Amino acid sequence: MDEIAISLKNVSKCFKRYAKPADRLKEILLPKKSHAQMFWALRDISLNVARGEALGVIGQNGSGKSTLLQVIAKTLTPTAGEVFVNGRVSALLELGSGFNPEFTGRQNVFFNGQILGLSQEE
Repeated sequence: MDEIAISLKNVSKCFKRYAKPADRLKEILLPKKSHAQMFWALRDISLNVARGEALGVIGQNGSGKSTLLQVIAKTLTPTAGEVFVNGRVSALLELGSGFNPEFTGRQNVFFNGQILGLSQEE
């Protein structure tokens, strides 16, 4: 069997939505009553990615793609479930991350390597 690089088991992520900014303050002052609406960005996601395998994530705006990638990169904690990453995962979620138009191509390669935690030799 292939070595598993990324494994998600029953991963869910819930966010609180507030109708008005004041509702957030009300919830802090009156903790027994919730003034938020719960929004599930991810619900019960399970997947395995083998080492060397590529994974593409597609979907409509607001469908949870970035949330899923942030959970995998461990920049966001899931509400429920388990995330296992065997190796290094970097969060480059923004278009153009790690690219500086004032650098040469070679400089950008080294700059991206630094962002990914690689040494100059690597």
